[in-house]
Amino acid sequence: MSDVITRAAAAGDIPAITAIYAEQVINGDATFETVPPDEAEIARRMAEVLADGYPYFVAERDGRVLGYAYGSAFRTRAAYRNTVEDSVYIATDSRGFGIGGGLLRALIEACTRASFRQMIAVIGDSDNAASIRLHKAAGFDMIGVMKAAGFKHGRWLDVVLMQLALGAGATRDPDRG
Repeated sequence: MSDVITRAAAAGDIPAITAIYAEQVINGDATFETVPPDEAEIARRMAEVLADGYPYFVAERDGRVLGYAYGSAFRTRAAYRNTVEDSVYIATDSRGFGIGGGLLRALIEACTRASFRQMIAVIGDSDNAASIRLHKAAGFDMIGVMKAAGFKHGRWLDVVLMQLALGAGATRDPDRG
């Protein structure tokens, strides 16, 4: 898909982000939420991600948002402060065109510049081959599977964990460079 640009997300992207996410909540297994949040909640979440210093991107073509990605805290305990969790969502009709890869690359680069040292992918369901393939292509390693961790759409779902070292990774104390 040519002419796709990746840029920082803005408030004007909230309706499209809300719609993309709602489709996954209702029909997919990428998120374990079961009730789609409204635009106000998505705006609140975006503001929180940005206020916490994490990047948030959208991919667009001809003014239409095709997907989005952001980083967030993997866990809130202080020892996890150098670890970021990635989230990538693509509109149903835009999947399979490399948009997720472009968004994930932008996110990895931004998180590396921000001195994060590890990125964790928490992938809803072990059958989510596209997300697993996306993360493998970006260099993530499989680190585990939590079996039957969630129940959605009438079935038990696994959670797949993948990890990518960023920058110096674990080779140096993050507080000393």
